This record gives sequence, C-alpha cells and structure tokens, in this order.
Amino acid sequence: MSEYKSKRNWINNDPLTIVDLGSLHFCLEYRSVEICGKEIELTAKEFDILALLILNPHRVFTYEMISDIVWNEEYNEYSRKAINNHISNLRKKLKTTPDIPNYIKSVHSVGYKFEPQE
Repeated sequence: MSEYKSKRNWINNDPLTIVDLGSLHFCLEYRSVEICGKEIELTAKEFDILALLILNPHRVFTYEMISDIVWNEEYNEYSRKAINNHISNLRKKLKTTPDIPNYIKSVHSVGYKFEPQE
C-alpha cells in the first residue's frame, strides 16, 4: 500500500488575502465575494478581473493589460468587447442595492480601475 505524497504544500498557514470595504468582502484564496453578507456568484473571468482591480486600487489597467493578465493572450479586436461585457456583468452583480457604491470606474478609452469608497 503506497501513500500519495504531494510535492507541493497545498495547505499552509499563510494569512488569507482579504479585502473588506464596508459591505464588500473579498477573499482571493477562497475565490469568494460577498455583498452585505450575501455570496455573489462570479464566473472565473469575472473573479479574475475583480481580483486584478481590487488588489491594485486606484491603478488604471488598460484593455491590453487586462487581456494579457486575465486571458494570458494578446489584445485583439474582440478583447475590448469581451472585457466590457465582463465588467458590465460584474458591475451588475456587485450592485445588489442602490446604496452599494460603483467600485469599478471606467477610464475613458483606456481601461478600468477600482476605486474604494473612502
């Protein structure tokens, strides 16, 4: 009888990457997002885009950067539309009530950034 031994330590005691902004709770390692205590279901790409933006607040990410980082591919004519669609869906999912701020801001003709409400 042989034991399976992993070469990687998948479970460790490192602290989790958590962002708490009032009603918004984000955890990178659990790939979870909650608004007002309610879990928000995101697609893999929506979560990856949100993670990129929320972990780099105020930083502007161009369409080209998002395409490269999230999709790991070069920017092309379809990339902008795909990114815009994912951002639109993400905004709708995060805006569960009227008092929730619009965290994801457009930077006209450039890309997007995450603006935490102060």
